Amino acid sequence: MSVLPKIASFTDDLIAMRHDFHAHPEIGFEEERTSEIVAKCLAEWGIEVHRGFGKTGVVGVLEGSGGSGRTIGLRADMDALPMDEQTNLPFSSTAPGKFHGCGHDGHTTMLLGAARYLSETRNFKGKVVFIFQPAEEGLGGARAMLVDGLFEKHPCDEIYGMHNNPLAAPNKVGLRPGVAMAGATFFDIVIEGRGSHGAAPHHSRDAVLIATALVQSLQSIVSRNVEPIQPAVLSVTQIHSGSAYNVIPEKAVLSGTIRYFDDGVKELIHTRIREMCAGFAVSYGVEVTPDLRPIFSVLRNDPDLSAAYLEAAADIVGAENVSDQSALVPASEDFADMLNVVPGAYCTVGHAGGIPVHNPGFVLDDAILPVGASIYARIIERRLAI
Repeated sequence: MSVLPKIASFTDDLIAMRHDFHAHPEIGFEEERTSEIVAKCLAEWGIEVHRGFGKTGVVGVLEGSGGSGRTIGLRADMDALPMDEQTNLPFSSTAPGKFHGCGHDGHTTMLLGAARYLSETRNFKGKVVFIFQPAEEGLGGARAMLVDGLFEKHPCDEIYGMHNNPLAAPNKVGLRPGVAMAGATFFDIVIEGRGSHGAAPHHSRDAVLIATALVQSLQSIVSRNVEPIQPAVLSVTQIHSGSAYNVIPEKAVLSGTIRYFDDGVKELIHTRIREMCAGFAVSYGVEVTPDLRPIFSVLRNDPDLSAAYLEAAADIVGAENVSDQSALVPASEDFADMLNVVPGAYCTVGHAGGIPVHNPGFVLDDAILPVGASIYARIIERRLAI
């Protein structure tokens, strides 16, 4: 079985929908048009619609024909990235500086495909909660939905999500039980020194000199503090300072990210950054203020539900195309915050292309749409079997 026959019958509709989302991308917490379309589709298919979760999030609730039972959540993200597109597709982004460069247009479409199928068949016992989440790309959309009472108002017994993977063979489904994806902290470090003429550096407390020295020292935190068997990354990705050739600036700002697979490692790195900043402040006679913001939690897949998810995927793509041996992923995914509340699993589905996500030339292969929709639908039919 490649896809469920009923889903295969409306594949052209899914492709048209995905192309429309792609041409009209919206970044985090601005997904007004996307959420309107999602809500309209769900309502037309007889699915109960709820709004107001995480500002632009949409939730659909559907009961099966088999009576009362457990409740399963299915989640997809809706937001685009704040970047320009360079694909030259006929349905390229019409919004400058906004691009579905991670495939969330496909994720939204796949979940809508599953919702349409399940609304037409209702061959399950219990409820499905369709969760269309805003602002996954580092803005905390999952946490915003949780703050607005997502699981208090719509309790789920288990939950599932997925992501496209252009670097895996088409229809290859991968998953790693247990710890699977990194948690992430974003940081800004503000250095307040004293400015001066560029020809008179002795009058300054040079924020640029201090910033560059601090960058070098920050790189020692992982290599000289974290146990070597614990994977972690600290990257300074931005340095901002200065406005003229002949002015030593009084202020510099460093920004970057930390990735980790263990919360103890996160706390260790946070502590060392704070200590290092305090030490630099004393050494150079300046103010050094770190702002550390844990944005993503470590993603942990429930082992038993991971196995169930792969069994459902195998029904669609074949047992030879599923694997529970995926490598640890240092990238992050805020579905982890939902998994901290409700047990579940998160998989990737391969598709043709070869250009990685977050690249201006990334192209999602439309052939993945009925496959992902079918996997979503199949986990419901298996876990909520009549």
